[in-house]
Amino acid sequence: MESSLFIDINIYTATALFVVGFVGGMVSGFIGSGGAFVLTPAMMTLGVPGIVAVASNICHKFPKSLVGAMKRHKYGQVDVKLGLIMGVFAEIGVLIGKHAMTNVKHTYGEVGTNLYVSVVFVIVLAVVGGFVLRDAFHMLKQEKEGGGEEAPHEVPKLARWVQSIHIPGTMMYFNALKAKVSVLFIVPLGIATGMLAATIAVGGFIGVPAMIYILGAPALMASATELVIAFVMGAGGTMLYSLDGVVDIRLAMIILAGSLFGIQIGAIGTTYVRDTIVKFVMGLIMIIVLFSRFFYVPGYLSHLGLIDPIQESTITTLKMFGDITLVIALAVGGITIIVALIKGMAAHRRGQEAQGTLGNA
Repeated sequence: MESSLFIDINIYTATALFVVGFVGGMVSGFIGSGGAFVLTPAMMTLGVPGIVAVASNICHKFPKSLVGAMKRHKYGQVDVKLGLIMGVFAEIGVLIGKHAMTNVKHTYGEVGTNLYVSVVFVIVLAVVGGFVLRDAFHMLKQEKEGGGEEAPHEVPKLARWVQSIHIPGTMMYFNALKAKVSVLFIVPLGIATGMLAATIAVGGFIGVPAMIYILGAPALMASATELVIAFVMGAGGTMLYSLDGVVDIRLAMIILAGSLFGIQIGAIGTTYVRDTIVKFVMGLIMIIVLFSRFFYVPGYLSHLGLIDPIQESTITTLKMFGDITLVIALAVGGITIIVALIKGMAAHRRGQEAQGTLGNA
């Protein structure tokens, strides 16, 4: 690959990447998505080509995911067996997705990969983000009707059906599900997760919802187990993309430095918040990031000649709106997680004090 794919890094760029990595790390530790759905658009906003942004994010994600998985494993939130099995099959998907991405690069060039990544982002974020937000509001409604108490985890109807199917020789018990599930159901979920990860570096968009709504895992355990999957996918994806010379190790290391700080905060935050808050934060950030990429699409289409030419001044204005929206997404994600952490810790402390008072009485 030509060296022009790699951007120059100055103090401003390095600082911006570190901050983005920190916020992405918090999001990753909190919702288990890998945080790349924030990082990839942010890197592209800074001028990194889509294929390099995806490859470099995959590179930075596997050590970060390992740290997050180990942290949350201490809290009993990780199903290692489920994560490793899905991760192995996800590698097949990574190979397929990487092949598709490089074909786009060779056929349509840098702008083609930017358009490809952006369009996939918009579609996936709209579908997954909308679904997750709807579910979060439904859970909030249940909590209000229950007097503020967290609604008990209910296995979705589809997951109950999946758990009811018994296929001899393929059944395995998973702690996160508290049930046996056929590995044949996990295979396509793993492959789909890997394909999306290799395309936009965000396999968690499929992995986390799949574990929640298809397999029946609680949101906290699904988000934590996804970190194991991300580790396995990241290791394999980095090697595959490195063969094409599109992994910018400088970007990966700067983002990783910020992420390793942020992921600790995000992981700790999950011990003090309810599943409802995790889902709400996930859906909210997805919808905001969706619009940040949407504003870039017309410019890419114009440069490729797929629509009537758009004036450069208009394209610049649209990019500005996209940049502003991304900053809002980063701010909302970071502030929401920190506020949820502070409130959760305060509530936890009040509960301990109340127990101490009753014990002394």
